[in-house]
Amino acid sequence: MRISKVTTKAGDKGETSLGDGKRVSKDHPNMVFLGDIDELNSFLGFAITVCKEKILVQELESIQQDLFNMGGEASIPGSEMKLLSEDRIVFLEDSLEKMNEILSPLKEFILPGGDEFSSRIHVVRSVCRRTERSCVFLRNTGVDVKNWLVYLNRLSDYFFVLARFSTQQEERDETYWDREN
Repeated sequence: MRISKVTTKAGDKGETSLGDGKRVSKDHPNMVFLGDIDELNSFLGFAITVCKEKILVQELESIQQDLFNMGGEASIPGSEMKLLSEDRIVFLEDSLEKMNEILSPLKEFILPGGDEFSSRIHVVRSVCRRTERSCVFLRNTGVDVKNWLVYLNRLSDYFFVLARFSTQQEERDETYWDREN
């Protein structure tokens, strides 16, 4: 698909088209989910701009590709198209395990922060969790969400652990929630 014209004026009345050409309201559950995926991908790109590790940049860009694949599937409801493979869930689980082996156990909830990259990844994690909630809402309307929920659940865990990992790699202290405060 080649996009040669961005401004079509077709959405000026609050409707847009799904990938199959069906017109829906811009607040349709599919569109909310697609918008959340887009926002998640954009914030991830924003975090990548300050990432110092080339291998990690490649890993995060592969996740951006996954998000586009998920969006491609979601843009055509009812399609048998399978762009997001189960291998990508295994990839996230393996990455989580490797980072967790190095991290100290959590003593308490931590406040989002750390270095600049970690802080941006905490924002990405929060947007990922919202995307997961909009996926649940989409599923509750009867849409087959395939493996998207599992992927998004692992992905938000991945981002949480990555933020902690980066904070540790940058030799910054985590700030714990003070229950007494």
